Amino acid sequence: MVAVAQNCSAFQGQRRIASGPALEVARAARQAGHDSAEPVLIFDDATGRTLDFDLRGGPDDLAARFGASPEAPRAPGRPKLGVVAREVTLLPRHWEWLAAQPGGPSAALRRLVDMARAIDPSAGERRKAQEAADNFMRAMLGDRPGYEEASRRLYAGDREGFLSLGEDWPADLRDHARRLAAGAFPAA
Repeated sequence: MVAVAQNCSAFQGQRRIASGPALEVARAARQAGHDSAEPVLIFDDATGRTLDFDLRGGPDDLAARFGASPEAPRAPGRPKLGVVAREVTLLPRHWEWLAAQPGGPSAALRRLVDMARAIDPSAGERRKAQEAADNFMRAMLGDRPGYEEASRRLYAGDREGFLSLGEDWPADLRDHARRLAAGAFPAA
Protein backbone atom coordinates (compact mmCIF):
# COMPACT_ATOMS: atom_id res chain seq x y z
CA MET A 1 0.00 0.00 0.00
CA VAL A 2 1.29 3.45 -0.89
CA ALA A 3 0.74 6.67 1.00
CA VAL A 4 -1.63 8.84 -0.99
CA ALA A 5 -3.42 12.10 -0.57
CA GLN A 6 -6.49 12.21 1.67
CA ASN A 7 -8.59 13.81 -1.07
CA CYS A 8 -7.81 14.14 -4.71
CA SER A 9 -9.47 15.00 -8.00
CA ALA A 10 -9.19 13.44 -11.45
CA PHE A 11 -9.58 15.25 -14.75
CA GLN A 12 -9.85 13.94 -18.26
CA GLY A 13 -9.13 16.86 -20.51
CA GLN A 14 -11.23 19.78 -19.24
CA ARG A 15 -13.75 17.59 -17.42
CA ARG A 16 -13.55 16.60 -13.76
CA ILE A 17 -14.43 12.93 -13.52
CA ALA A 18 -14.06 12.38 -9.77
CA SER A 19 -13.20 14.02 -6.46
CA GLY A 20 -12.82 12.44 -3.06
CA PRO A 21 -10.84 9.68 -1.33
CA ALA A 22 -7.99 8.12 -3.31
CA LEU A 23 -9.68 4.74 -3.82
CA GLU A 24 -12.85 6.35 -5.22
CA VAL A 25 -10.86 8.57 -7.57
CA ALA A 26 -8.61 5.68 -8.64
CA ARG A 27 -11.65 3.60 -9.59
CA ALA A 28 -13.16 6.45 -11.62
CA ALA A 29 -9.83 7.24 -13.29
CA ARG A 30 -9.32 3.60 -14.21
CA GLN A 31 -12.78 3.39 -15.78
CA ALA A 32 -12.33 6.67 -17.65
CA GLY A 33 -8.97 5.48 -18.96
CA HIS A 34 -10.61 2.35 -20.37
CA ASP A 35 -13.43 4.37 -21.96
CA SER A 36 -11.24 6.93 -23.74
CA ALA A 37 -7.78 7.42 -25.15
CA GLU A 38 -7.57 10.86 -23.54
CA PRO A 39 -5.21 10.79 -20.54
CA VAL A 40 -6.45 11.20 -16.98
CA LEU A 41 -4.61 13.55 -14.60
CA ILE A 42 -5.03 13.16 -10.85
CA PHE A 43 -4.32 16.01 -8.43
CA ASP A 44 -3.76 16.11 -4.68
CA ASP A 45 -6.38 18.56 -3.40
CA ALA A 46 -4.13 19.69 -0.53
CA THR A 47 -1.17 20.67 -2.73
CA GLY A 48 -2.58 20.99 -6.25
CA ARG A 49 0.23 18.75 -7.51
CA THR A 50 -0.25 15.84 -9.87
CA LEU A 51 -0.23 12.35 -8.44
CA ASP A 52 0.99 9.22 -10.21
CA PHE A 53 -1.53 6.46 -9.49
CA ASP A 54 -0.82 2.88 -10.49
CA LEU A 55 -4.19 1.86 -11.95
CA ARG A 56 -3.17 -1.60 -13.15
CA GLY A 57 -5.04 -4.71 -12.11
CA GLY A 58 -8.58 -5.29 -11.02
CA PRO A 59 -10.78 -3.80 -8.31
CA ASP A 60 -9.07 -5.85 -5.58
CA ASP A 61 -5.66 -4.55 -6.66
CA LEU A 62 -6.89 -0.95 -6.47
CA ALA A 63 -8.43 -1.57 -3.05
CA ALA A 64 -5.14 -3.05 -1.81
CA ARG A 65 -3.19 -0.07 -3.17
CA PHE A 66 -5.52 2.77 -2.20
CA GLY A 67 -7.72 1.43 0.57
CA ALA A 68 -7.49 2.41 4.21
CA SER A 69 -4.13 1.52 5.68
CA PRO A 70 -4.13 -0.79 8.69
CA GLU A 71 -2.88 0.74 11.92
CA ALA A 72 0.59 -0.28 12.93
CA PRO A 73 0.77 -2.12 16.23
CA ARG A 74 1.87 0.09 19.11
CA ALA A 75 5.20 -0.65 20.67
CA PRO A 76 5.52 -0.65 24.44
CA GLY A 77 6.85 2.49 26.12
CA ARG A 78 6.23 6.21 25.64
CA PRO A 79 3.97 7.21 22.77
CA LYS A 80 5.68 8.75 19.80
CA LEU A 81 5.83 12.52 20.25
CA GLY A 82 6.09 13.39 16.58
CA VAL A 83 9.41 15.21 16.92
CA VAL A 84 11.26 15.64 13.62
CA ALA A 85 15.00 16.36 13.53
CA ARG A 86 16.17 18.75 10.81
CA GLU A 87 19.22 20.88 10.24
CA VAL A 88 19.09 24.59 11.03
CA THR A 89 21.84 26.93 9.89
CA LEU A 90 22.37 30.04 12.02
CA LEU A 91 25.08 32.55 12.69
CA PRO A 92 27.15 32.05 15.86
CA ARG A 93 25.41 34.96 17.63
CA HIS A 94 22.04 33.29 17.00
CA TRP A 95 23.26 29.99 18.46
CA GLU A 96 24.63 31.84 21.50
CA TRP A 97 21.29 33.55 22.10
CA LEU A 98 19.35 30.31 21.64
CA ALA A 99 21.68 28.40 23.98
CA ALA A 100 21.11 31.01 26.72
CA GLN A 101 17.30 30.57 26.57
CA PRO A 102 15.43 28.43 29.11
CA GLY A 103 15.12 24.89 27.81
CA GLY A 104 17.88 25.31 25.24
CA PRO A 105 17.82 25.98 21.49
CA SER A 106 15.05 23.54 20.55
CA ALA A 107 12.62 24.82 23.17
CA ALA A 108 13.38 28.45 22.24
CA LEU A 109 12.78 27.75 18.54
CA ARG A 110 9.47 26.00 19.32
CA ARG A 111 8.35 29.02 21.38
CA LEU A 112 9.35 31.45 18.60
CA VAL A 113 7.41 29.42 16.01
CA ASP A 114 4.36 29.23 18.28
CA MET A 115 4.46 33.00 18.86
CA ALA A 116 4.71 33.70 15.12
CA ARG A 117 1.80 31.35 14.43
CA ALA A 118 -0.28 33.07 17.12
CA ILE A 119 0.23 36.50 15.50
CA ASP A 120 -1.44 35.39 12.24
CA PRO A 121 -2.73 31.83 12.59
CA SER A 122 -4.29 31.78 9.12
CA ALA A 123 -1.17 32.91 7.21
CA GLY A 124 0.09 29.35 6.77
CA GLU A 125 -3.32 28.13 5.60
CA ARG A 126 -3.62 31.02 3.15
CA ARG A 127 -0.19 30.21 1.73
CA LYS A 128 -1.10 26.52 1.32
CA ALA A 129 -4.32 27.44 -0.50
CA GLN A 130 -2.45 29.86 -2.79
CA GLU A 131 0.16 27.26 -3.66
CA ALA A 132 -2.38 24.47 -4.21
CA ALA A 133 -4.53 26.61 -6.49
CA ASP A 134 -1.51 27.90 -8.42
CA ASN A 135 -0.02 24.42 -8.85
CA PHE A 136 -3.31 23.16 -10.27
CA MET A 137 -3.80 26.23 -12.47
CA ARG A 138 -0.26 26.03 -13.84
CA ALA A 139 -0.79 22.40 -14.86
CA MET A 140 -4.29 22.72 -16.28
CA LEU A 141 -4.70 26.40 -17.20
CA GLY A 142 -1.13 27.65 -17.68
CA ASP A 143 -1.60 28.26 -21.41
CA ARG A 144 -5.03 29.91 -21.07
CA PRO A 145 -5.64 33.65 -21.29
CA GLY A 146 -5.72 35.26 -17.87
CA TYR A 147 -3.72 32.57 -16.03
CA GLU A 148 -0.69 34.74 -15.22
CA GLU A 149 -2.74 37.69 -14.03
CA ALA A 150 -5.07 35.38 -12.07
CA SER A 151 -2.02 33.91 -10.35
CA ARG A 152 -0.81 37.40 -9.44
CA ARG A 153 -4.25 38.28 -8.06
CA LEU A 154 -4.32 35.02 -6.10
CA TYR A 155 -1.06 35.86 -4.31
CA ALA A 156 -2.11 39.49 -3.84
CA GLY A 157 -5.27 38.37 -2.04
CA ASP A 158 -7.53 40.02 -4.63
CA ARG A 159 -10.50 37.65 -4.59
CA GLU A 160 -12.70 39.60 -7.03
CA GLY A 161 -9.87 40.02 -9.55
CA PHE A 162 -9.02 36.33 -9.32
CA LEU A 163 -12.64 35.28 -9.84
CA SER A 164 -13.23 37.60 -12.78
CA LEU A 165 -10.09 36.51 -14.65
CA GLY A 166 -11.20 32.86 -14.60
CA GLU A 167 -14.71 33.45 -15.94
CA ASP A 168 -13.84 32.21 -19.44
CA TRP A 169 -12.00 29.07 -18.33
CA PRO A 170 -13.69 25.67 -18.81
CA ALA A 171 -16.26 25.27 -16.01
CA ASP A 172 -14.80 22.21 -14.24
CA LEU A 173 -11.26 23.63 -14.28
CA ARG A 174 -12.43 27.09 -13.17
CA ASP A 175 -14.57 25.68 -10.36
CA HIS A 176 -11.79 23.43 -9.08
CA ALA A 177 -9.26 26.28 -9.11
CA ARG A 178 -11.73 28.42 -7.18
CA ARG A 179 -12.35 25.64 -4.67
CA LEU A 180 -8.62 25.21 -4.05
CA ALA A 181 -8.17 28.99 -3.77
CA ALA A 182 -11.06 29.53 -1.35
CA GLY A 183 -8.77 29.65 1.70
CA ALA A 184 -6.34 32.03 0.00
CA PHE A 185 -8.40 35.15 0.53
CA PRO A 186 -8.88 37.00 3.80
CA ALA A 187 -12.31 36.56 5.35
CA ALA A 188 -14.69 39.29 4.25
